[in-house]
Amino acid sequence: MGKTAAEFMDNAEIERALAAAKERAKDKKEVERIIHKASGFGGLTHEEAGVLSYVEDKELIGQMFAAAKQIKKHIYGNRIVMFAPLYLSDYCVNECRYCGYHHSSCMERKKLTQEEIVQEVKALEKMGHKRLALETGEDPKNCPLDYVLESIKTIYSIHFDNGAIRRVNVNIAATTVENYKRLKEAGIGTYILFQETYHKPTYEQQHPKGPKSNYEYHTTAHDRAMEAGIDDVGLGVLYGLYDWHFDLVGQIMHAEHLEAVFGVGPHTISMLRIRDAGDVKKTDYKHAVSDDDYKKIVAIMRMTVPYTGMILSTREGGAYRDSVIELGISQVSAGSATGVGGYTIKTQQPQFEIEDHRTPIEMTKELIKDGYIPSFCTACYRQGRTGDRFMRLAKTGQISNICQPNALLTLKEYAVDYGDDEFKSMANKLIARQLEEIPNDTVREKAKEYLAKIENGERDFRF
Repeated sequence: MGKTAAEFMDNAEIERALAAAKERAKDKKEVERIIHKASGFGGLTHEEAGVLSYVEDKELIGQMFAAAKQIKKHIYGNRIVMFAPLYLSDYCVNECRYCGYHHSSCMERKKLTQEEIVQEVKALEKMGHKRLALETGEDPKNCPLDYVLESIKTIYSIHFDNGAIRRVNVNIAATTVENYKRLKEAGIGTYILFQETYHKPTYEQQHPKGPKSNYEYHTTAHDRAMEAGIDDVGLGVLYGLYDWHFDLVGQIMHAEHLEAVFGVGPHTISMLRIRDAGDVKKTDYKHAVSDDDYKKIVAIMRMTVPYTGMILSTREGGAYRDSVIELGISQVSAGSATGVGGYTIKTQQPQFEIEDHRTPIEMTKELIKDGYIPSFCTACYRQGRTGDRFMRLAKTGQISNICQPNALLTLKEYAVDYGDDEFKSMANKLIARQLEEIPNDTVREKAKEYLAKIENGERDFRF
């Protein structure tokens, strides 16, 4: 595969695959064959995913959902990783039509000072967060890379009570290999960049002005990041800009490209739908995705890329969000603010409107009630288990001897430091049960030792 967008993201190939998929989806035996293949945890091709996208038979959709749940349980267990976004700046030179920060918006702009960042991070640490997704608009003058790097250094330096941000993922504009090297040196976790849509005519219509209007440069950004040594990259489509079948297949083709060229696909895929954003209204988008189709997208993605983390944000409402998680989601945000200074200043316009307003403690309680383990783990990143090293652990099943105890240790920290009496009771009962599911006897006993030390005030143990 080549490394230009035209070589690995061929819109004509997507159209060809979808045309064939529509016909193959009429064959029940073919659909069941694809579902059975996915159930073996080996993933699917973009052509096979396209077939599933056109399935309308409720019985077959039920089989798809069951397979997605099985895959999620087998690989990730019942762990759900928690995080929150942190917006540094809403200055932006792009005219993205779907974004509340588009350049011609009449909104008042703001960039956080380093002292304001300290206050925002303290507020996040007070909620118990250990993992952040850093967000900025694209503006080389008002939000240069040097400012982002200084901000990352500030974030990592702050320790409030028992709080500490242990992993900073970064969602900033496409840039050069040299700049990606600087981000890696700053100690970022995952580099995240959303494609929004892979349909080139729609992409160009939705990005009429600004650096982001360059489809080729934007679509090849993850290649440059991985060339720079960033092992973990994250993809994302904004479903609703164009036909979701097209963007689903395009996103999978992008993942296939990264796997073929670099030996490892995306670390995460964010599952996003268009939302109201300032003067932008989702009702203006004729391709807006229904709740039923969105669930199908999540299930198909889990079946196709079984070892890739899947992220669900507070764009989705609480009850509906809970119903989507079981279909393959492994990371969720909680207590999110989607505007600059949103955790302490609360006066800026958000980038988009959130639908789930639950606090982290409310969200984690709900997750426990639903049978999940809320995890604040950042161990793999800090132990160097990134890229293909993480994937080897996941594919061999050894992840259960690492992620399971780490999830329980960070949940214990959260319970002791931030939980009310109800939460502590819920968490302790869950930890006691889940300890017995750690396969390795030595790891299980060591985890019990660490849990006792956490109860006595020590912190930051990891496998």
